[in-house]
Amino acid sequence: MTRQQIIDQIHKKKSFLCIGLDVDLEKIPAHLLQTEDPIFEFNKTIIDATHNVAVAYKPNTAFYEAYGVKGWISLQKTIAYLNKNYPEIFTIADAKRGDIGNTSTMYAKAFFEDLQFDAITVAPYMGRDSVEPFLAFENKFTILLALTSNIGAYDFQTLKTDNSILYKKVLETSKSWNNAENLMYVVGATKAEFFKEIRKIIPNSFLLVPGIGAQGGSLEDVCTHGLNKEVGLLINSSRAIIYASNESDFAEKAKEEATKLQQAMKTILETSEIVK
Repeated sequence: MTRQQIIDQIHKKKSFLCIGLDVDLEKIPAHLLQTEDPIFEFNKTIIDATHNVAVAYKPNTAFYEAYGVKGWISLQKTIAYLNKNYPEIFTIADAKRGDIGNTSTMYAKAFFEDLQFDAITVAPYMGRDSVEPFLAFENKFTILLALTSNIGAYDFQTLKTDNSILYKKVLETSKSWNNAENLMYVVGATKAEFFKEIRKIIPNSFLLVPGIGAQGGSLEDVCTHGLNKEVGLLINSSRAIIYASNESDFAEKAKEEATKLQQAMKTILETSEIVK
């Protein structure tokens, strides 16, 4: 998928909503547990109910790996279903990979070639040669962890180093890497006050923003300093949407919550005159 295709979807749907497919068998409706593949059935139903207001889906691979081979098969079926039925939608493997070069190449092959995801989240701690193998894939995106939404982000990411802040150093340094145009960045919604400084460093990059909803992040606060001329944001919501209900009406309730966010995004885009 190209950057322009993502932008086109945002304008068409008047939405920059990414839905996280973080499936916990203890939280899904009980009746699905009687099906052959409860995880896939849950995902399929959520996707069918929300695809018209979402521009991206982001399965967190830990929620599939936890169930062993069966979970991985569910992930394969989910991404195959998305690519076949909704090929215009951006798909993100929230895998947080990153290792020495040859290992990163294999991770990239697994998610980009075998599973056919459009993007993958990657940790930058091991530096250039751990990230560039992901960036080598044409029309695929590497989403670098920059400033995350968890409390522990302050342990390292905001530390001063060499007259800079570590997360800013990551942003600045990554711009010099090969195929850096294929980079996006994770910036947590709970760190909304940092977006203004981040946009000074990477004004044109897409930011994947978790933390809206269950984690307490504010959509309005993020957009105030995070929007750019191409929108440049993918706002992720997981639990608040997919677990809006654990009864037989779960798909309907998920659609309601997703539509609320989409309508709020539409208003913000129209107010900011990004969508005419």
